[in-house]
Amino acid sequence: MTEQQPYRVLGQHPGFELRRYPAHLVAEMRVGGTFSTAGNEAFRPLAAYLSGANRSRRAVGMTAPVVQEPAGPERIAMTAPVVQVEGDRPDCWLVRFVLPASLSTATVPEPEDPRIVIREIPEQLAAAVRFGGRWTDRAFDQRATALGRAVTAAGLTPSGAIRYARFDPPWKPWFLRRNEVVLPVVE
Repeated sequence: MTEQQPYRVLGQHPGFELRRYPAHLVAEMRVGGTFSTAGNEAFRPLAAYLSGANRSRRAVGMTAPVVQEPAGPERIAMTAPVVQVEGDRPDCWLVRFVLPASLSTATVPEPEDPRIVIREIPEQLAAAVRFGGRWTDRAFDQRATALGRAVTAAGLTPSGAIRYARFDPPWKPWFLRRNEVVLPVVE
């Protein structure tokens, strides 16, 4: 059984669940390309890191989800509402593997691949919507737009980049897959 990133549900709102995520470590890689190609390009080096391609030669357990979010030259706060137009995608992505909760900044293995960065994501309040199905640009875009509108309608303010979470391996049948769109919000 794959360890899943923990969170606490604080409430249900029309169109989303409000969650609190604890601080956690990620192995992160910045990748250029389309939404689909970025996830595929980053997967192999990040998986190699978990399999022991690190300075300690120690395997690290796989966790879920694999997270992808737009990256730019500089990080700016999200504005409301979130509206995406089909094809309106950045050309650079951050792809992250959430690391096991048992690891700390003192015990996490250092990557050999210089493209992989280990960093701590601080505790965060976020709105999330869960859905099943394929990992298509359109599926994620539709939910991102709906989530942004629902967050704004609930009187909350987005505070960061929207992220796309995949919980299942690519060989799992598409109709059984768990996906999420998550949007950080102001406390």
